[in-house]
Amino acid sequence: MSLLSLIFSPSTIFNDFTDLPEYISGKIVLASSLGMEDQVLTHVVRTVRPDIGIFVLDTGRLHQETYSVMSKTQEKYEFKYQVFFPDTHAVQGMMSEYGPNLFYESIEKRKLCCFNRKVEPLSRALIGSSAWITGQRRDQSVTRSGLSVIETDQSHGILKLNPLAEWSRNDIMDFIATHNIPYNVLHDRGFPSIGCAPCTRAVGPDDDVRSGRWWWEDSDKKECGLHIKSKG
Repeated sequence: MSLLSLIFSPSTIFNDFTDLPEYISGKIVLASSLGMEDQVLTHVVRTVRPDIGIFVLDTGRLHQETYSVMSKTQEKYEFKYQVFFPDTHAVQGMMSEYGPNLFYESIEKRKLCCFNRKVEPLSRALIGSSAWITGQRRDQSVTRSGLSVIETDQSHGILKLNPLAEWSRNDIMDFIATHNIPYNVLHDRGFPSIGCAPCTRAVGPDDDVRSGRWWWEDSDKKECGLHIKSKG
């Protein structure tokens, strides 16, 4: 078992992050959606690897609560996120042609919106990087059940690290409580997964973690395009 496959439990996550350069040469970045998982990773990065940059994709349609946790996190850990916005002309054209709520009309239009607001900005955010870190977990949805800790992101030609792949929601919540990490208050209001405001809603305690994301679509199609399945 490689060292990186151990990033991967709450008891070893700090030590393993310090050893990342042994396996990866070049720039490593953390993609944060400001959800619980990414708050855990932000705490670890800022504690033991502050050289790892952290970026946010601001789609222009985030909840105010998301901006609040962004502000609190920057204050607590004394850093600034690198923020990437959608291409203005692409969004203007999309809105002019299809209106503000196109994502409810079809999967194709929803994916177009996700592409313009998230996928294309991600490509810019990853320029010059050798690897990026995500907060994905296997038990978040059926589309992530086979998630690997280390993957090859074929779309961008770099490695993708999913250090929390084996973590449970309880692991995440316990870590946040133990380390007094800021988190989005929407998590306390029934939002286990938080994305854009029009495409995210609260769910019941027994519902699938990502059932509140794009709830009008089949569960096996609920990805925005940021995490296309790739081979490890």
